[in-house]
Order: sequence, then C-alpha cells, then structure tokens
Amino acid sequence: MTDVKAENRSITIRPSRKGTPGGTASAPAPGTTRATSRRTGKANPRGATPQAGLRADRGLMDRIRRIRPARMAVGAFVAIIVVVTGLLMAPWATASGRPANPIDALFTATSAVCVTGLTTVPTGEYWSTYGHVVILIGIKVGGMGIMTIGALFTLLIVRRLRLRQRLLAASETRTGLGEVGSLVRSVAVFSTVIELVIAATLVPRFWALGEPMGDALWHGLFYGIGAFNNAGFVPTGAGLRPFASDALVLLPIALGVFVGALGHPALLNIFQRPLQPRRWTLSTKLTVTTSLILLGLSAPAFAIGQWNDPATFGDMSGPATALNSLFAATMTRSGGFATVDMVGWHPATNVLTMVLMLIGGGPVSTAGGIKVTTFAVMLLAIRAEARGDRDIEVFRRAIPATVLRVAVTVTTAALAFILVATTMVATLSDAPLDQVAFEVISAFSTCGLTTGLTATLPGAGKLVLTVMMLLGRLGPITLASALALSNRRRVIRLPEERPIVG
Repeated sequence: MTDVKAENRSITIRPSRKGTPGGTASAPAPGTTRATSRRTGKANPRGATPQAGLRADRGLMDRIRRIRPARMAVGAFVAIIVVVTGLLMAPWATASGRPANPIDALFTATSAVCVTGLTTVPTGEYWSTYGHVVILIGIKVGGMGIMTIGALFTLLIVRRLRLRQRLLAASETRTGLGEVGSLVRSVAVFSTVIELVIAATLVPRFWALGEPMGDALWHGLFYGIGAFNNAGFVPTGAGLRPFASDALVLLPIALGVFVGALGHPALLNIFQRPLQPRRWTLSTKLTVTTSLILLGLSAPAFAIGQWNDPATFGDMSGPATALNSLFAATMTRSGGFATVDMVGWHPATNVLTMVLMLIGGGPVSTAGGIKVTTFAVMLLAIRAEARGDRDIEVFRRAIPATVLRVAVTVTTAALAFILVATTMVATLSDAPLDQVAFEVISAFSTCGLTTGLTATLPGAGKLVLTVMMLLGRLGPITLASALALSNRRRVIRLPEERPIVG
C-alpha cells in the first residue's frame, strides 16, 4: 500500500485488481465518479478508493448490464407473476375469506400481468375489493411492458439510458436512437392520461344509471385501465351485458382498446405529428392502416353473421346491432370484453374471431397476437410475389427481406405453439376441437374472449393456457432471444441453390 497526501489528509490507495505493473492504481474509467474528500467534498485529483457501498452499487449495475436484456425481461415478468399470485392467495383476497386455489390464483395473476382477461373464476364475484385492486395493479404493470418498465427504472437510477440499452430499445420498438428516451419517458404519463380520460367519460354515465358515486368511480377507473391495456377483466358479475345498447359506455371502452392496441411508438409518432400522416414512420402507417381495414371489414361481417341469432344480435334493433358489431370487432384486437355470450356464435363468426385474435394489435402495444404489421408484411410479400416484383414496397418505401424473415418466423412459431397447446388441451378435455382452439388462440393472443371452456378445464389444462398467455405476451422472438446462448455468425457463405417450392 502507498500513502499519499490529498487535501491535507492522509488516505490510502489500494492497487486495482487490474492495475498497471508496479502496483500503481489504474485511472478511473470514463464516466465514473471520482473520489472526493470527506472533509471538503471536493474532487480528489489523485483518485481514491470508492466507499464500500458505492462499490457494491456499481457492481450490481455492472452485473445487471451484463445480463441479456431479453432474458432479464423474462425473469422479471415471471417474478411479477409470482408476486401477484402470492397476493391473490391471501385469505382476504377472496370474497369468501378463504385462500384461493393455487392454480386459480396463478392463472388469474398471469392473465392480469399478461393483460389477457381469461379467468377460471368469476372476477366480480369470487375476488374481494382487495383482490380487484391487486388484479388492477397487475394489469397496469403488465400493460406498460417489461421492456418499458426496465427502461424507466434505468432512468431513475442513472438519469439517462446507456448506449447498449438504447440500442436494444430501438431494436425492440423499431424506433431510432433519438426517439427511445422520449418513448420511455412518455409511456407512463401517456397511458395514465388516456386511462383517466376513459374513466372520466365512464364515471358520469355509471352514476347517471343509478350506481353510487363510489361504485361509479371504481368501475370507471377499472374499465379505463382495463380498456387501454386490453385486459378484459370486469369488476361485476354481469360485466358489460347490461350496457349492450348503451353507446356512452361501449364506445369509450372500444376507443380505449383501439388506441391501446396501436402501440406506444405509433401513439408517440401520431402525437408528435397529428396532422402530418405522410411524415409518420412506416411502422405507424402500417399499424393504423391495417387496423382500420380490419375493423372496417370485420364489423359488418359480425353483423351479418349474427343478425338473425336471437342469442346474440337477433333481438337487437338496427343501431344496437351496429354498435355491438363494432364493439365485437374491436374486442377481437385483444380487448377481451364482451356484451353477449359467445357460446352461441355462428361457426363462421368464431373462425373470423380466431383469425382476428391471432393477428392482434400493433407492435409494442398492450395487444397480443402476431401483430398487424407482421400480418401486413406477409400480405405485401404475397402481393409482390404475385406481381413479380423484386422488392416489397408500400408507402413509397421498400421493406428489407430480413423483416419478411422475422414475420415468417413469428407467425410460424405462433402457429407451432398453438398447435401443440391445442393438442394438449384437447387430450385433457372432452370439449369440441373448435372450442379448444378458440381458448388456446385467445390465451396466446392475450385477448381474453372465451366460450366458457377455460373455467371447466382440469388443472393441467389451465396450466397449459397459463403458459400460452406468458408465451403470447413475451412473443416468440423475445422468448427465443432470451433462451439463446449466443448469436451465430458465419464468415463463409455457401453457394446458393433454389429448391422447388410449391
């Protein structure tokens, strides 16, 4: 050890483990905090050993940065589900005062954090007010997304994003480096403001319909958070069925679901240039255009398919049928709310619902599915191939071939997961195959619409759907990158040869 004089005080410098020859301390790394004198608080020009607490904090941050971010997101997501499950297993979380079944608690926690809405027990009747609050917190945390929450925590700790994390966030959100900081800062405020606007719209209506002000406030807040986060939980036993003909209740919820399904990058882009759609990013243009096209085509299809069905739209007036058709078409985007019982739906309507659930919403949104941009890229690729075009072009932009490969990979992985899960649930249940497929797709797409089968499944079947909700929320690409040990790089490329396809 070497004694030196600094600020009229004798201090000791210990050589760094990776010090230079001769035992002299290495220079501090750029960006690190230099040691200061305890007496004056001024920077020490010669450098000194940081305090033990500071060394521990830096060591912890270094270890966190060395963890693969996608893998850390999976671990954090699972940890949140475990915490919510534990909170729901408390005796006071149920209306009966008895501890919940562990499988039901795990399923509900996963459904809340994954913003799905599928349930094995009636939410409004089984859980107490405390349980509803826990579920609502799980929805809020899950809706913001693990990647966004991780970035927000990083901002709170270091006040700015590291370059490596900004690059990751840029790749995950499909934004540039300059947009990532504003994205992660705006997510919490943006989502909360929209949720409060929806709640403020619903509260007066609930109160006017005869609910006490306390109940109206609670139901408005619950539906406001649930709508924007695309989580189909309802705080009452009847759900939205009593409001099937009330546009002042259904339209704000449908609008909240639609806006939440667009995704944070698209919302931020639209907010920055609301009157300049030509200057929107290609991702925003594809998200908005595809979403509107799907909504415009599916709403009339639902009305036609259920027009004469007395169990659904058959006994409604024309305006009420149009309202409920629009609401149903929006809920398939991953909303999960329902005004009618889906058990009696026409088989063709069920098929359309399953397709729309699988497509889902926009990227980096509260919606699930393979995402509308993935669906759009695949359709554009088919169009380009049919025309004989060399490039995939849309909105005066060419889409790289790597994007098509990602779209195909995501879709193939999703279909593989659904096929395996459907086979497993069909083996565990005697239900018809179409009902099984509907529940599995709803779970993977984190939609929450149900034919009533989920509540009747055995424990093993419920666990299969629990895993599907987690897989659907994390996404096949995120899950694959979390489990991958390393990236494969090839120096030598083999000669090309075209196989016969089709």
